[in-house]
Amino acid sequence: QVQLLESGGGSVESGGSLRLSCVASPSSGNCLAWFRQAPGQGREAVATLYDDGSPKRAESVKGRFTVSQDNARTTLFLQMNSLQPEDTGMYYCAAYSRSLRGCGSHQSASYTYWGQGTQVTVSS
Repeated sequence: QVQLLESGGGSVESGGSLRLSCVASPSSGNCLAWFRQAPGQGREAVATLYDDGSPKRAESVKGRFTVSQDNARTTLFLQMNSLQPEDTGMYYCAAYSRSLRGCGSHQSASYTYWGQGTQVTVSS
């Protein structure tokens, strides 16, 4: 029902920046979030937006990553600055229908729709 298309990944050196985009079709009535997964590791919530538009970010990315959404609410962005090798992984956009819980979940089990992912590689 919801299609998610990620873009913006690539390879950068430590300290570099990347901007990821997730286009959701449709986005109305859905909550969107960014997750990432490093090789041999579990899926980790990176950032999402609460219903009031305020960000919820993993502690490891605070001060470096910024999550935002366009006015039409069709695209979720993740501005990634001061990238470190530890940020390397596959980044996924995820979505679920808004419910009593509302938006802002960092639990992967909450999300029912997933994009194919975009690879981010940060070299030392």
